[in-house]
Amino acid sequence: MDQGLHIALAAERLGTVFGVPITNTLVSSIVVLLTLVIVAVFVGRNPTLIPGPVQNFFEFLFEFVIKYMEDIFGSRQRALKFFPFIVTIFLFIGTSNLFDFIPFFGSITFTHGGEVVPLLRPVNTDLNTTLALAIIAVLTIEVSGIVVVGFWRYFSKFFNFSSPLNFIVGLIEFISEMSRFISFSFRLFGNIFAGEVLLAVVAYFMPYVLPVPLLAFETFVGLVQAAVFAMLTLFFIKLAVTDPHGAH
Repeated sequence: MDQGLHIALAAERLGTVFGVPITNTLVSSIVVLLTLVIVAVFVGRNPTLIPGPVQNFFEFLFEFVIKYMEDIFGSRQRALKFFPFIVTIFLFIGTSNLFDFIPFFGSITFTHGGEVVPLLRPVNTDLNTTLALAIIAVLTIEVSGIVVVGFWRYFSKFFNFSSPLNFIVGLIEFISEMSRFISFSFRLFGNIFAGEVLLAVVAYFMPYVLPVPLLAFETFVGLVQAAVFAMLTLFFIKLAVTDPHGAH
């Protein structure tokens, strides 16, 4: 039984290129990126003034998202500025999570060092990937706040020496800001990895009973996690670019 069910917490290494380790989650990330690039080229290669069904569908989606972001920021110009970043996060995470349920994920194997490992592994079951996404998101949030509000004015909400109470509140705010690295990365990693383990266990013990409804549920969870990550990033950017002393 132990040989039939294999669950690894860390991504398996397939080899190295110029001393850089290549893991199966890295290969999966490349597959996802290539897929997104191909779809983007296909959708945007021949835009027309009178859109066809495909162009019309994507234009509707884009305008819906831009309008939503405009309501959040209160500025269409700012919504257009952050639209590519937010949508890229959602598309990458969402596509990665959807690819987890394609049959050849996990079924194609690769032999390395005498050990048989899957060539493709769900991208977000690797904590390195989710941590990298968290670092990108948090750095973008902080840099956006500094650029829009100003360096000293932005950090005054964290380091306020006007009174002991304001200093403590600012310190708590700073700790909360830094904890986003953990919350962003572990929320996504935990949900996706737990879903993969659940599906693996169920498919092993009850292959003809529960996998299909669980696959549908995990597909929904994967899209929700992509939306949560993107929306949290959006809301935190909104807080970062808001003048901390605007009420005064």
